[in-house]
Amino acid sequence: MKLNFPSLKNLQLALVLAVAATTAAQAENVKVDPAIKPYKSVSGVSGTLNSIGSDTLNNVMTLWAESFKKQYPNVTIQIEGKGSATAPPALIEGTAQLGPMSRPMKQDELDKFEKKFGYKPTEVKVAIDALAVFVHKDNPIKGLTMQQVDGIFSSTYKAGGKNIAVWSDAGVDAWSGKAISIFGRNSASGTYGFFKEHALAKGDFKPTVNEQPGSSGVVQGIASNQYSIGYSGIGYGTPGVKTVPLAAKAGAPFSAATYENCLSGDYPMARFLSIYVNKKPNQPMDKLTAEFLKFVVSKEGQEVVVKDHYYPITPEIAKELVTGAKK
Repeated sequence: MKLNFPSLKNLQLALVLAVAATTAAQAENVKVDPAIKPYKSVSGVSGTLNSIGSDTLNNVMTLWAESFKKQYPNVTIQIEGKGSATAPPALIEGTAQLGPMSRPMKQDELDKFEKKFGYKPTEVKVAIDALAVFVHKDNPIKGLTMQQVDGIFSSTYKAGGKNIAVWSDAGVDAWSGKAISIFGRNSASGTYGFFKEHALAKGDFKPTVNEQPGSSGVVQGIASNQYSIGYSGIGYGTPGVKTVPLAAKAGAPFSAATYENCLSGDYPMARFLSIYVNKKPNQPMDKLTAEFLKFVVSKEGQEVVVKDHYYPITPEIAKELVTGAKK
């Protein structure tokens, strides 16, 4: 299955990678592009920010909040990360100024927001993620096609797969007859929604998937079961698991979940991580929210992204906010 990431692909010619990681485990070696400017603090920033949304972004939101509060001690930031599906209602009801999401808003979510306010929410891209397929660290698998991923996780095979229930059917001959144990997220998760759309072609998950309320639960489950597999944002990887290189189709080369492969489009499960906000068109954002987002897309903010093992945005994306392109 060929995924379409137009924003990423259109930027390819302008990209200069400081370091191209060769494996997901080397994500910490990725550098923030020097063209992304440092954050400059301003006066008069105080108040309370509430963030409700993505579990995938929960750790990095916490790290951003801690770093931002060092700049502005009079700011309080409260973070709740129960899943991307909780972000749109929070923005609509006004219980949060920040709505982190690991998937784009669905049309019905956009429609509900627009019905309430008369305009659409503003999306700010804040990081790049390789939605990773994880296996136990001792699994000898070399890679999977997206059709094989569909066969492992789906019961409807809309992405062209066929049922794969044992590891030998996935090419791991040494584990002939060993049943595959599957871990995934629950339906409130943006990661669940993204995986369902892009890996399963909107098909149904197998009823045997061990659904977890958080990404860390998925990875912990895989690390504790040698014959397991699951999916999560790459930032949740641990020494007990490893990522599986993926190929868009049979016969295509396997691509590791590296920064370079995400930017080039070679890794078939790259995605943006975003924060949605309620901003009236052609009017300035409130100062506290605006400064927080400027910090997030700054050099210091993107260094936090790398620290949490996700991938930084490009200077072109950062400028959308900093130069006021987000109208």
